[in-house]
Amino acid sequence: MLKNKILTVIIASTFLFSCKEEFLEKSPQDKVTQENFPSNPADALAATNAAYEVLRHGTYHRGFYPIDDIMSDDALKGSSPGDLVADLQPFDVFDHNVTNPFVLNWWRTLYTGVRRTNVVIDRVPAVEMDEELKNRYIGEARFLRALYYSDLARGYGGVPLVKESEIRTDFTRASLTQTYDFIEADLRQAIEVLPEKSDYATDDLGRATKGAAKALLARVYLYQQAYDSAALFAEEVINSQQYELEATFESAFREETEFGLESVFEVGGIGVQGGIAAGNNEYTSGQGVRGTPNRGIGANRPSMDLIESFEEDDPRMQATVIFVGEVLDGIEIIGDSQTPDTTANGQVETYNQKIWVPGTTPFSNTAHNRRLIRYAEVLLIAAEALNRNSQTPQALIYLNEVRERAREGDTSILPDITETNPDLLEDLILGERRHELAMEGHRFWDLVRTDRADEVLGPHGFQTNKHELLPIPQSERDITNGLLEQNPNWN
Repeated sequence: MLKNKILTVIIASTFLFSCKEEFLEKSPQDKVTQENFPSNPADALAATNAAYEVLRHGTYHRGFYPIDDIMSDDALKGSSPGDLVADLQPFDVFDHNVTNPFVLNWWRTLYTGVRRTNVVIDRVPAVEMDEELKNRYIGEARFLRALYYSDLARGYGGVPLVKESEIRTDFTRASLTQTYDFIEADLRQAIEVLPEKSDYATDDLGRATKGAAKALLARVYLYQQAYDSAALFAEEVINSQQYELEATFESAFREETEFGLESVFEVGGIGVQGGIAAGNNEYTSGQGVRGTPNRGIGANRPSMDLIESFEEDDPRMQATVIFVGEVLDGIEIIGDSQTPDTTANGQVETYNQKIWVPGTTPFSNTAHNRRLIRYAEVLLIAAEALNRNSQTPQALIYLNEVRERAREGDTSILPDITETNPDLLEDLILGERRHELAMEGHRFWDLVRTDRADEVLGPHGFQTNKHELLPIPQSERDITNGLLEQNPNWN
């Protein structure tokens, strides 16, 4: 699997770069920026693998903790009441600011990823090697660069477009349209050269594929309300016959389905002592069960609002939320003695079950493979885009395919949706996205892109024309002497 191959090549090549450095001030590439690298096929592979390695960093995942989950109505800060108050509590109540470390960490790490992809895109073309393999490496890098920029675009808006591997400090912001045009160009070029998932050998599963690039492009178009294009690329993924839903919702997140039927693109993890250098995925470190078993900090707590929003007996609720007292894989969830089992407002101690991996040690969860793009999301993108284009009958087919899997053969629950009014069906599709994709980092951005954030999140402190975007980190603005313009209404 790719998660093992990346580890081997990175250790051999000493490409463990710091994501703590300001992306405009210091080179985050260390030896990668030397004029003689890459110079041979092994170097080209090492540079490509290094571009994937960023995906394992906890700071890649929205600043180490899933701050976008916490900003939504799906989750709360979590952890013990007195822990991470200064850092994470502001996201619960929209009191974060331009110096918040998690806002900065996400920005820096995404640009670390951009820098690494630029090394491949800029320098691998000059390497003497098999042309088909060379083009694939460049296609993988373009996909990854588009992935990093897609997070930058939805998190910060129009951002500096760093297109070369050389270091500069005079960047200004592109417009959001220019940023999306850049992303789309990368993905379209990637689609031309990347293989389908079935064309990869087992050891290379996890690499970017033609289907992953099309799925990401469909998502990007959905965010821009370009529904014709979103539907087009989502249906190309659907019609490719490369993917299908796993038999049960819960199984889609388990070890036995890693790189499986439903996986369009995922980040691997090994789960041993030693952190990222050992091949671990830090995405889970901040979210795992706190206390007993000691699996993490528990700092992304599924909310009662989410729990109570599921339809009656929807199996996805139990498969999304860990409750104190339940037993998973023979392990009793006792939880944290410092955290109230039930708070004054009715919130109970809960954890994200989608990241659960069997085991009792603190690093067990780091074996989790985070599914960044699932086939279920592709079906829901197609359903939403087609409904917006007055193709409701086809939209219902894709929507109900997701619901059919969710009910797991129990015809007494989650009946097929038959609504044909496009406006009413839009609400139902967005509700389905909430329950299918809960705790996967989509809900906050869904509320923003559909202009529902003020209605849903206003009571929690959300301010229109401000909180749709994160602030540009102040330290990054300082590096450019103010060339990076701040987002609206952030001081």
